[in-house]
Amino acid sequence: MQVRVPQIVRDTIARNPDYPSATKDALDGLAAGIEGDEPLPVPQAPGIDVPAWSAATAAHPGATWLGAEWFYAELAVYRELAVCARFWETDRDPFAPAKEEELASERLWDRLSAALAAGGSRQQRLASLLDACLWGNRVDLSYTVAAGLERRDEDLLVDDRAAAAARLDGATRIEVIADNTGTELALDLALVDSVLEDARARVTLHVKSQPVFVSDALARDVWHLLAAMHERGGDAGSLEGRLRAAFEGGRLRLAPDPFWSGPSFLWDAPAHIARALGQASVIVVKGDANYRRVIGDAVWPAGSVFRDAAGYLGAPVACVRTLKSDARVGLPPDLERSLDAANPRWRIDGSRGVTQLCVPFDTHPTRDLSYSHFGGR
Repeated sequence: MQVRVPQIVRDTIARNPDYPSATKDALDGLAAGIEGDEPLPVPQAPGIDVPAWSAATAAHPGATWLGAEWFYAELAVYRELAVCARFWETDRDPFAPAKEEELASERLWDRLSAALAAGGSRQQRLASLLDACLWGNRVDLSYTVAAGLERRDEDLLVDDRAAAAARLDGATRIEVIADNTGTELALDLALVDSVLEDARARVTLHVKSQPVFVSDALARDVWHLLAAMHERGGDAGSLEGRLRAAFEGGRLRLAPDPFWSGPSFLWDAPAHIARALGQASVIVVKGDANYRRVIGDAVWPAGSVFRDAAGYLGAPVACVRTLKSDARVGLPPDLERSLDAANPRWRIDGSRGVTQLCVPFDTHPTRDLSYSHFGGR
């Protein structure tokens, strides 16, 4: 928080040299305030998220940048960065230059081509695409340490890919909570396309409504990526055509919402999100920050299973995540001890990953969950 996060703010200034001086000064002041452990500012307009952030600020009286709860403070950085960069006034994404560099990389197209070439039965292809989506999560522009690592079988610490693929095969209502744009989103869309091969399937892709974590996907990033696929042509162009047809036919929907960049855990989701997720056939949760939002950004006690942390969602949920933070549940204690002995940074360096499936006891497809159900966790 004292080193990496302020550098992200200053990198934003460097990547946007045409920002007005006042905007650059505001961003630099934010970075300096974090380094100096100043109190978190009171949320100010503009922004569609002022009520949610005002409630969170009231629940964290006197919090400072280096002393606050990590999830709350980290999300607050990006909220303040968007205000300093005047995103809500100009509709200019401060992270667009970094996203453009990632979109132009051959790595994206190489990985997408490999994913689209997966063979075997439908469930085998779905499992292969889940694997591609998992390791695509290493490509995170706010945390680049693991982006160039090669996939190794031993890096997958929990492997529920086959069970998750079996759930996706035949699922009719799939809710995907997206993470990063660029390489990861391209692979996620390949998975979505495979799910939509079943004519009964409907997919909702939940994305951010505000720039956050540098590379997290906005609705505009989805369309920008699809345009790049169209221009690329070949298998990527064919993928774009199928996805666009699914969108135009109402089988693929985008659901941007300020909740996904806000400070609340998923059990405190607003009613419309709780209801949508609770009625899903399968929920696919992508990435580290979304995983933290599901399990409360906690290190759960030894012996806890993933259902203990995610069962409140009321629908089958598959979390696909490379580890970039301490939060975790469902890892065998002996495995954690051996990993700690080999390299204590395994919990945060993005090299390891999990694909964890939770199937609640009650998975009736028409279950109507509400805010009060989530809040009663």
